[in-house]
Amino acid sequence: MAVNASLSCIRLHNLSPKPQHFPSRSSSSSLYSSFTQNPLQTHLQLRLQPIRSAKSNFPVIQMTMEAGVGVMGTKLGMMSYFEPDGKVVPVTVVGFREGNIVTQVKTEATDGYNAVQVGYRRVRDRKLTKPEMGHLEKAGTIPMRHLQEFRLVAVDGFEPNQKLVLEELFNEGDLVDVSGTTIGKGFQGGIKRHNFKRGPMTHGSKSHRALGSIGAGTTPGRVYKGKKMPGRMGGTKTKIRKLKIVKIDNDLRVVMIKGAVPGKPGNLLRITPAKIVGKNIPKN
Repeated sequence: MAVNASLSCIRLHNLSPKPQHFPSRSSSSSLYSSFTQNPLQTHLQLRLQPIRSAKSNFPVIQMTMEAGVGVMGTKLGMMSYFEPDGKVVPVTVVGFREGNIVTQVKTEATDGYNAVQVGYRRVRDRKLTKPEMGHLEKAGTIPMRHLQEFRLVAVDGFEPNQKLVLEELFNEGDLVDVSGTTIGKGFQGGIKRHNFKRGPMTHGSKSHRALGSIGAGTTPGRVYKGKKMPGRMGGTKTKIRKLKIVKIDNDLRVVMIKGAVPGKPGNLLRITPAKIVGKNIPKN
């Protein structure tokens, strides 16, 4: 009987609710009262609050730092370029429409981070909304279709309505990063999308281009996340890094970049100096 009583006491002690420690009323009385009245709503408010830096009241912006300000261009196509020694180099020809004008300069004092906003490709006024027109008129620039930011370590020397000259930013032989939207392929199967192998086409096989097994049965009883399956292919933003500028033609206003870049002719491209850790961007 004594043993059973001690075991029952141990069970009751383990099942008894443990005291919860809330913040003191003196330190955060408003938070304590709101949490006791509606704990779920207060928890969601705390989770949804933006992370703010200790030095300023602006939210912490999570962005990648660029090695330098870049430009936007239009893909024209590919061709073969013959170097003076006779070597054939496949290049992508990038043209430039009217634009590449600074529309806004963001600083840590005003926006919480340093960045330069650049506009590209002039359009008619009726093609833009009134807020977009007001933003561009404030900077004193022409109406432009595309606006992109280049986050930099320092924005000294930039001002609104400043024209970015390609020859001053890049030279022949420089390495650049080119990003754009890839060509959309639509809904594709596993063979084209993920380079799967097909089954035999003869000898009675009934598995030709089908996906096959996508997982076990009872265990785990589900399909693992990230499983390579048929789906939409292409049409995503992609960056090709460290491409070499072969030729800059000032008369034709084109740049020849070695290799292929994302997208089809007519697509928008973003050209920035290649990021080399420890050389033009800090290691941290």
